[in-house]
Amino acid sequence: MVSFKEALIHRTALFSAQVDSLEFSFEGFIYNPLDYAWAMHSAYLLRYINEGVKVFFLGMNPGPFGMAQTGVPFGDVEMVTEWFKLAKEIGKPPREHPKRPILGLQCKRREVSGTRLWSLMGERFGSAEAFFAQHAVMNYCPLVFVDKGEGGRNIVPQKLKKGERDALETVCDAYLDDVLRLIKPRYLVGIGQYAKEKLLGSKRRLGLPNGVFSVLHPSPSSPLANQGWSELATRQLEEEGIW
Repeated sequence: MVSFKEALIHRTALFSAQVDSLEFSFEGFIYNPLDYAWAMHSAYLLRYINEGVKVFFLGMNPGPFGMAQTGVPFGDVEMVTEWFKLAKEIGKPPREHPKRPILGLQCKRREVSGTRLWSLMGERFGSAEAFFAQHAVMNYCPLVFVDKGEGGRNIVPQKLKKGERDALETVCDAYLDDVLRLIKPRYLVGIGQYAKEKLLGSKRRLGLPNGVFSVLHPSPSSPLANQGWSELATRQLEEEGIW
């Protein structure tokens, strides 16, 4: 019988191949950290994603200085090495924007969203092992879209052409559904409204009884998040009876 971890790894490897097979007219750079950072991402899944957890958090897609660099959701380099205690080789995507190179664990830029998210979890639960005993954190879409312009802006998947976005979301929806079947969490929490909508879609498709909630996204582009994200997110989760 295939174990939970084996099934999760196999399904994620298939997911990576599926998104790689999609065609985009996007005139920029597309990074898939499930490919070039597979050693790190698979280590994260094997060590920290568990069956039957209480809370499943879903993010949108990798940040340029987080999962794009480390292969870990919201994976700020310092948090990944110090709190997760993960250190695996990170490769390179086929094409890179000169202003957005993949430096892996040598990246010196902080991923603010990841710093905020994992700092809260560390403060509340102590170790990564204690947090992940009852929580899982994954992303809906594994791809990073980088604008071809000089600044290399991060482009969210919602900005893709409709047909291409629909094809991508079909693949991502199927993966999310399968992951929820495998993990069987009690609460579903979107980190931001986009992720909440995707969880609501899975709830409908699978006929799940789970409640679906959201917390404010910790992005520095959110004025509210910059006013004390940890306190706001904690209050949201406590008010819903999740924490």
